[in-house]
Amino acid sequence: MIIKNALQSFSTMTHSARQQFMLQEGDWLLQEMLTHIGSPDAELRDQLIYRTFIDLLSDNLLSTQQLQNLFDTTTSDDFLYRNIGEEMTDSVFTRSFSALLVANLLAKDAELLILNDDRLQIFSQKIGRYLLLEKDTRGHVQDKGWAHSIAHGADLAAMTIKHPKFDLQHAPSILHALKLVSWKGTVFVNDEEERLVNIVEALLTCDYSEEALIEFIEQVFDKFEIHLMTQGYNESFFSGRTCTLNLMKTLYFALKMNNLAPKLQNTIYGQVAKWLKLGA
Repeated sequence: MIIKNALQSFSTMTHSARQQFMLQEGDWLLQEMLTHIGSPDAELRDQLIYRTFIDLLSDNLLSTQQLQNLFDTTTSDDFLYRNIGEEMTDSVFTRSFSALLVANLLAKDAELLILNDDRLQIFSQKIGRYLLLEKDTRGHVQDKGWAHSIAHGADLAAMTIKHPKFDLQHAPSILHALKLVSWKGTVFVNDEEERLVNIVEALLTCDYSEEALIEFIEQVFDKFEIHLMTQGYNESFFSGRTCTLNLMKTLYFALKMNNLAPKLQNTIYGQVAKWLKLGA
C-alpha cells in the first residue's frame, strides 16, 4: 500500500527532510491519512497514521490551513459521527481515532489559538453527543487492535473543556452524556473509568461550580431509582449499577488523592455507600 510505505519512510526522515516533504507532498499525505484513519489494519491506523499525526503536531509541521482542515474534517458526520450507534462494526475505528486526533488538535490549538472561533464553538456545543450516542464499547478488538471509543471520547471531552475558549454553558450537555455512559449494557474493563473522571477534574480546574457537580452526582444515582421503578431488577440494571459504581469510586479516589472538592467527595461517598449496602 502506497500510504503505508510513505509513512514508514516518513518515520525515518530527519526533521528538515520532513519539513521538505510536507511542503511538497503534505496535502496528499494528510488526505491519505484521513482516508485510512479508520482502517481495521492496526499497524496502519495506530502505529503509522496516528503516530505520524502526533509527530506532525509536536514538530509544528502543519500550516494553519492544514490544522483547520483537519479539525473541520474529523469533527464532521463522516468522521467523528460516522455510523454512530452501530455496534460490532469497523466504523468504530473511524469514530474513535477521529476523536483521538481532534483531542490532540485541541491540545495544540490551546497553545496556538488559531482555529476558527465559530467552528470551535459549534463543535463545543455538541461534543456531549459523541459519548451519548456511541454504543460500541469494545476495547481491544481481536486482530484489529484498539477501538476504545469510550476512552477516546472521554479524552476528547476533557480536552474540549480544557481549551481556553471553552464556554462552561456547554458543560451540562457533557455531564448529561457522562451520566448515561454507564448504561450502555456493558461493564467497562479497559480502564475507561480512569479516562472518564478526567471530565469532572477538567471542569473543576475551570472553576465549574462544585454545587452543580453535586447535583450531577445526585442525578447519576437518581437513575438507579428511576430504572428500578420503570424496569425493575433486570440485566440492564445490574450492568448499569456496576458500571456507575465503578465510575463513582474511581472519581472519589481521584478527587481525594488530588485534594479536590471535599463536598463533592462526601456526596459521592454517601451515595456509593448507600447503594453498596442496598446491593449486599
